[in-house]
Amino acid sequence: MASQQPVSIGKVVLDRNPDKFLTRSVHDLLSLKGRTIVITGGGRGLGLAFGFAVAEVGGNLAIIDLLDQPHDHFRKLETEFGVKVKLYRSDVANHATLTATFDEIVKDFGRIDGLVTAAGICPDEPFMRRAPESVARCMNINVLGTYYAAQLAAAQMAKQEPTDFNPRGGSIVFIASIAAHVASKGQTTSDYCASKGAVVSLAKALGVELAAFGIRVNSISPGYMLTDMTIDLCDRYPWLADIMMNEPPMRRIGDRSDLKVPVVYLLSDASAYHTSDDILITGGIHAGRLM
Repeated sequence: MASQQPVSIGKVVLDRNPDKFLTRSVHDLLSLKGRTIVITGGGRGLGLAFGFAVAEVGGNLAIIDLLDQPHDHFRKLETEFGVKVKLYRSDVANHATLTATFDEIVKDFGRIDGLVTAAGICPDEPFMRRAPESVARCMNINVLGTYYAAQLAAAQMAKQEPTDFNPRGGSIVFIASIAAHVASKGQTTSDYCASKGAVVSLAKALGVELAAFGIRVNSISPGYMLTDMTIDLCDRYPWLADIMMNEPPMRRIGDRSDLKVPVVYLLSDASAYHTSDDILITGGIHAGRLM
């Protein structure tokens, strides 16, 4: 049997236990039991699906949204999984308001172990006609809202007491977009593309800076995803439905279930050595459109 005692290599002490894979199952690695996960924009859309994913693996949920009322499915999230769920009405682009919300979350839950930033908007208007106020709103929500939430979550993660389920730090997951990598056919979303590019870059930088605190930071860039908002958009602009269904090499639009496991993976110990990365889940459209 290989030794599990620390091994000195020069000035480095290597805590060697090569047999951990025998005792840590995939189920255990993906568990979020006992952990508190904050999700911005979690009242509907992608954020709500992420809430279900977290609850299904035992995580408690602090949901932040500007909506007066969340989607009807939120009630199912609150009642069917045996975890603590609380909704906080707040504005991610208002630093003072968001700070008060995070203080309330820590008071209610005692800690923050993970953050998913799903709050965002996607204006569609030609670049030459974009009004400064509208551009600023997109940047404030998508970029500054992500920055503020990450800063507040990281500050709590760095100072809180260790537990059996989370000895140190935490995980932050930014929701970026395929728009950070390629322009969207049939849409004019210049400021949205710029904002999601900033989110991808921010994740890379923070993953490096916060590693010393045991905090991992990654982003996910989804392609076209089926939500209530997407359905409404395609009803109003039928050519977008054709693009979303036929442009990806896999010839389909993504379903929110396609993102549930990747989010859990990045929040959990399954990704303990994974940081400063952007995961593209696009049906292949980031590599090229089907001929």
